[in-house]
Amino acid sequence: MAQEQATQDLLKTPLHALHVEVGAKMVPFAGYDMPVQYPLGVKKEHLHCRDAAGLFDVSHMGQVRLYGEKAATILESLVPVDIIDLPEGKQRYAFFTNEQGGIMDDLMVANLGDHLFVVVNAACKEQDITHLEAHLTDGVEMEVIEDRALLALQGPKAAEVLARLQPEVADMLFMDVRKLDINGIECIVSRSGYTGEDGYEISVPSTHAEALAKTLTDFEEVEWIGLGARDSLRLECGLCLYGHDLDTTTTPVEASLLWGIQKVRRTEGERAGGFPGADIILKQIETKDVARKRVGLVGQTKAPVREGAKLFDADDNEIGIVTSGTAGPTAGKPVSMAYVATEFSPIGTEIFADVRGKKLAMTVEKMPFVPQRYYRG
Repeated sequence: MAQEQATQDLLKTPLHALHVEVGAKMVPFAGYDMPVQYPLGVKKEHLHCRDAAGLFDVSHMGQVRLYGEKAATILESLVPVDIIDLPEGKQRYAFFTNEQGGIMDDLMVANLGDHLFVVVNAACKEQDITHLEAHLTDGVEMEVIEDRALLALQGPKAAEVLARLQPEVADMLFMDVRKLDINGIECIVSRSGYTGEDGYEISVPSTHAEALAKTLTDFEEVEWIGLGARDSLRLECGLCLYGHDLDTTTTPVEASLLWGIQKVRRTEGERAGGFPGADIILKQIETKDVARKRVGLVGQTKAPVREGAKLFDADDNEIGIVTSGTAGPTAGKPVSMAYVATEFSPIGTEIFADVRGKKLAMTVEKMPFVPQRYYRG
């Protein structure tokens, strides 16, 4: 009875009934009842997305609009990222930081011309909206979008499939964003995603989400993909999952996310710094002095090393912990993401993971484990 009550309390995306109809296995995730896998199964879903195209329901994510002349300035004061110079029709990866330099959430920011379109993680949605609200000034307005779903079409055949419905998507490059009609439905489309593959994320009115999803999955190239394969796909391509590989105690420097902090925000000039935790983060960038680093690990045996596994050096000293791990269906070997003491972070370092009392050898390797295939033209 308690389980039934708990399930009833979960939120549902506009596509919930469709997932159940096509045989998805549903699980609680970030307060929502979400599909973890479909009848195809996690491994086959993963491989299908790498080979053809997969459709993901990511409607549990938060979608927000920021209006006003100072919207970019306000948002830039909360992230160590260049928002002011973000060109119209472009999207950028960002992260909210706290006063300790830790990461509160990671997010995507798009410039749609008359407003900024922001997508935040489901688990942090309420916190992020409160955080933004607290920093709004006169003339900047925030609209929390409640009436749109979010679909992700990912894989090497995603562009070919979506172009049958809207030919303009073929001209888009990685991180381009546009308002486009798809089958007569006004959508916000970005050429981006969370699998390392080429693909699109499509914000669509909730009332039209099921029709669009059915149209897309009617193409033989497209299969539904659940949370299980979403996790293994993003991990193979070295992409962090908030709450696992990133959290409020982890700085962008420890997380190896320096590529996400543009030069204008970290070198001398009027726009350098000015975000929460800037003193700590900028000092870490300058001195390269951090106690731990996020690294990629590849297993030397066939056993996957999962989140929570403790890591040791050859002398049995504990040196870190695994934050994500999978069997690596495309990589063909177990791959993990971990934080280790900085002296153990160089590529090629051998370390040992404790898996059910056995010490399994692993090697620090460069990420991504599988090449990213974003379309840059």
